[in-house]
Amino acid sequence: MAGDAAGRAEALGSPSGRSGTAAGGHLSSEHRVVDETDLIRIGEALGQSLSAGEVVWLEGDLGSGKTTLAQAIARGLGVLEPATSPTYNLVHHYEGRRGSVYHVDCYRLARPSEAASLDWEGLAAADALLIEWPERAGPWAAPATRRIRLGHTPDPDRRTLELLS
Repeated sequence: MAGDAAGRAEALGSPSGRSGTAAGGHLSSEHRVVDETDLIRIGEALGQSLSAGEVVWLEGDLGSGKTTLAQAIARGLGVLEPATSPTYNLVHHYEGRRGSVYHVDCYRLARPSEAASLDWEGLAAADALLIEWPERAGPWAAPATRRIRLGHTPDPDRRTLELLS
């Protein structure tokens, strides 16, 4: 499977007929099963393809690969330092080749109102904003320009990946 990961990563811009594209050329929906190598390659390719100001929602169960994908997207955006999980620090800031990249993990929010104190407008003005567990921030989360859902499979080394928009 890893051998054709590069082709699938390139498919982020042209899904080869399996799914349509939304306005602006973004995927409207695509579903696949990936291993960690595939997930990293896809994330890096996505990071390289993001336009300035994009907000990427990373959805899925605990341990489904959201942080791994966020790290790969950050690398694709030119972040040189290792992106770490912001679970204990709600927001991490990195510098990419075009500017600021923010990685927000809303997992620890007990209720959406706890997200009100974040500067969502400022975060969304960055080169890229990656949000894990956006549903926990409720209406406070910056609206997504891309949504990705990850899930578990019976094979613990594979994940489902849905490119929703």
